[in-house]
Amino acid sequence: MATLEAIAYVRGSLRVLDQLRLPLETTYVDVPTCEACWRCIKDMRVRGAPAIAIAAALALATELERTRGRFRASAEVAAFARERFDYMYTSRPTAVNLGEARGRIQKVAMTLAETCDVTETIDGVIEACEAMLEEDVRSCREIGRRGAEALLASVGAKDGEKIKVMTCCNTGSLATAGYGTALGVIRALWERGRLERAYCLETRPYNQGSRLTAYELVYEKIPGTLICDNMAAALMARGDVDAIVVGADRVAANGDFANKIGTYSLAVNAKHHGVPMFTAAPVTTLDPETATGADIHIEERPADEVTHSLGKRVAAEGIDVWNPSFDVTPAALLSGIITESGVIEKNVKGFFPVSEFVANVKGGDMTASKLTGPPGFVALDCETVLDYAASRHNVASVLGGASTRNSWSAQEVGDGNINFVYIVTGASADKQVIVKQGLPFVRCVGESWPLTQERVRYEAEALVQAHKFCPSHVPEVYVYDTKMATIVMRYLEPPHIILRGGIIEGKVYPKLAEHVGEYMATTLYKSSALALGGAELRRARQAFGQNEDMCELTEQVIFTEPYGKADNNHWTSPQLDDIVSEIQSDASLKRAICSLKEKFMTNAQALLHGDLHTGSLMCTETTTFAIDHEFAFYGPMGFDIGAFLANLLLAFYSQSGWAKCNGEDRSKQRDWLLETFTETWSVFERRFLEQWNEQGVRCDCGGLSPQIMFGKEVPEALQSYQRSFMQKVWVDSLGFAGAKMIRRIIGIAHVADLDKIPDAEIRAQCERKALKCGRELMLNASALTPLSVVEMILACEQ
Repeated sequence: MATLEAIAYVRGSLRVLDQLRLPLETTYVDVPTCEACWRCIKDMRVRGAPAIAIAAALALATELERTRGRFRASAEVAAFARERFDYMYTSRPTAVNLGEARGRIQKVAMTLAETCDVTETIDGVIEACEAMLEEDVRSCREIGRRGAEALLASVGAKDGEKIKVMTCCNTGSLATAGYGTALGVIRALWERGRLERAYCLETRPYNQGSRLTAYELVYEKIPGTLICDNMAAALMARGDVDAIVVGADRVAANGDFANKIGTYSLAVNAKHHGVPMFTAAPVTTLDPETATGADIHIEERPADEVTHSLGKRVAAEGIDVWNPSFDVTPAALLSGIITESGVIEKNVKGFFPVSEFVANVKGGDMTASKLTGPPGFVALDCETVLDYAASRHNVASVLGGASTRNSWSAQEVGDGNINFVYIVTGASADKQVIVKQGLPFVRCVGESWPLTQERVRYEAEALVQAHKFCPSHVPEVYVYDTKMATIVMRYLEPPHIILRGGIIEGKVYPKLAEHVGEYMATTLYKSSALALGGAELRRARQAFGQNEDMCELTEQVIFTEPYGKADNNHWTSPQLDDIVSEIQSDASLKRAICSLKEKFMTNAQALLHGDLHTGSLMCTETTTFAIDHEFAFYGPMGFDIGAFLANLLLAFYSQSGWAKCNGEDRSKQRDWLLETFTETWSVFERRFLEQWNEQGVRCDCGGLSPQIMFGKEVPEALQSYQRSFMQKVWVDSLGFAGAKMIRRIIGIAHVADLDKIPDAEIRAQCERKALKCGRELMLNASALTPLSVVEMILACEQ
């Protein structure tokens, strides 16, 4: 196809209304073609990421053809292509296709200029530009085919069954060279006879859905319904949407993607209603050099798109307007990324491997740029954290006032696994706070394992809630800063230390069982259906139900990887190779871990700490505080209890190792740890039932044991139910404890109690005993009582 015919073809396919079917040179009189193209894109006369890239390429081709006589050397052609495409790129930088086309065509021009004469260079660049047109049509058809299969599979559609699909903006022939991306998926479903109805959102404020997508549906005679943007959730609630597919202007390396404004809210609603949502885009839209959605530049459009309708002002004069063209949808809300080369699905870490996918498609290695966090985020260090604290009035006041900033100091005390934690000391030693910052990746692994900073919000909200429930054992939060992903909270002054460190040193904490039992009983009871009632419980679950990245991390490292061959696994080798092999080939153990994983994923009983180990508790001989609630979510009560019990047992089995290495008598601490194991459960059970009975006889909150059923006393019927309830929690706790013990020896993150035993042979002996105990707890939890479990624990030492 000749260049002029090609650009005329693209221009015609993009423009529906007669007044838009105008040659560039008559639309913008006396303006070079690339300048006219820049204005067309900026004015939204050309829109849609693939179409923008193709229009720009063909505009360059047209201008090269018309001005070929001006060039005297091949290098001039390459320079012209570079300059013109750099200019056109500024028209719509959010659309990654435009940047990809720029890089591709500029590289072609530079390569040709090195070996070809002027004519050959011009012809080669024009040919490369024109090839993009045909490539886009082919890729869109393949996207449609693969997308249709993905949507049908995601909803479990039976042979011949039709589905109802929602989309937003315009992603069809009017946004590409032909056929479309997301709308191409809908077209493919229709062509197969598998589409019942397409719902298109109007897509305010520019109405691409009502002006363009609706036109394409009517033109193609595809059954379609136009709805306003704010009707999508109501339609999903009615059960009239089976799946959603939208386009994308840029997909980041972690799967976050930018699309027309309103896509994010659509994704949130889809997640709430359990509707699978996909984005469909060619590989050229995937941008592995952009780490996350926070790094995507978002353009803003003119205010009159919002204040005016059909050319008439509808909003009051003087009102401020914010009119972003796009928003960013987090990858966690997405079911898959549909491309012409395949559908990208989440990997075992719960992330979309966009960089690896692009590398496989294009060949070679491709690494995402450094994870930077949200706009305005700055990773703190021991110096900048002081400035940060001084900038917060209520924090500065705790430290002695901002005027004393020069006398402050900071020390980094994090455990090195996930976050940075700083102790900031103010004007005097008794004026201190804790500043905790979440990085956009797993700290102990690095940027290869991205991790959402949204976890910091869950931790802050969980800390606030837990402090409200149990102020004696949870520190107060002073500041939660979304932008900086920081929590500033009460500093637990010396002699408070991390419990794990104290245990390793051989210390005994006589109040630990009483305090932790009270903390778990109070926080778990007060956040459960027993205390809250059904309606309040559902609202609370919703508030904490989206801590998905942390839950997926837990599901991976506790319930999956230790039982198979995973790169993250490591253990004391070769000493433990045999028992690890036995564990990873034990069918009964795999059945048990699957059952526990199901409970973790589906049994939303109470608001959990989520990672309640001895490194998440700070103690003195008379006080205990729970910290680090970043894994907080609604889950089975036994998971928190089991996590703490597991860490007591890991410490218990480490004692003989420390005694041998240091020549110490650890018998006293060993006995205390075993006593604390049994006493913690005893305190938890007693205090949980006391709160249950106290509330049960005083009010009727709609909980699990209302007065209308049982009256104001505690009858035998309720006592029988309580015994059954507590037995289930006990069995769950033992099972989860076993899983925690195994993962801390085989999986990615170990415990210092065992890991720091310097002699590998001695360490392995301790770890072997712990692994045997963990296995017994997982397999025989239902048969164990508080008395018999102690006998089993001691037997594993033999």
